[in-house]
Amino acid sequence: MDEAVGKKLQPPFNPYRNSINYVLASYAVPYVGLVGYVGTIPYLSNFTAKGLIASLLGVESGQDAVLRALLYEKATQKVAPYNITVAEFTNKISMLRNRLANCGIKDEGVIVPRKLGAENRTTSNILSADSYSRSYSRTPQEIVRIVYGTGSESKPGGFYPHGANGRIAKSFLS
Repeated sequence: MDEAVGKKLQPPFNPYRNSINYVLASYAVPYVGLVGYVGTIPYLSNFTAKGLIASLLGVESGQDAVLRALLYEKATQKVAPYNITVAEFTNKISMLRNRLANCGIKDEGVIVPRKLGAENRTTSNILSADSYSRSYSRTPQEIVRIVYGTGSESKPGGFYPHGANGRIAKSFLS
């Protein structure tokens, strides 16, 4: 959370301090999987693999929608003791993921400028999607840059300090 907000939070962010912190912490991960699944489907030729990813995508989408709806309900609430609203936290987390992925906007908080809202008509953003209401997608490289937390698919860190163990992730390591 420190990196997302751009400063060392005092006291350190504790996901177990209260329910809103827990939901914010939960928000930080599932969406990365969701956009990864969307980005993977076009490259799959095996019917069974497509079916598996499609079924996982449904579950990930549901989880993300529930988390985003809970956060949207509290969008204007300040997260104690940081004096940052829930909406600002979601925007900062999303901006961090966009920055790490190095790919432009493919992630948005629960409140967005109208130009980024669904069909450029709304600022509410429970279902994060492009201006045509289509799901964003990410490449494997973008996903690895985010989960490593380094902005580089060839520099491990974050959730995988020694690098991920999958074939695709290993192919990015020098």
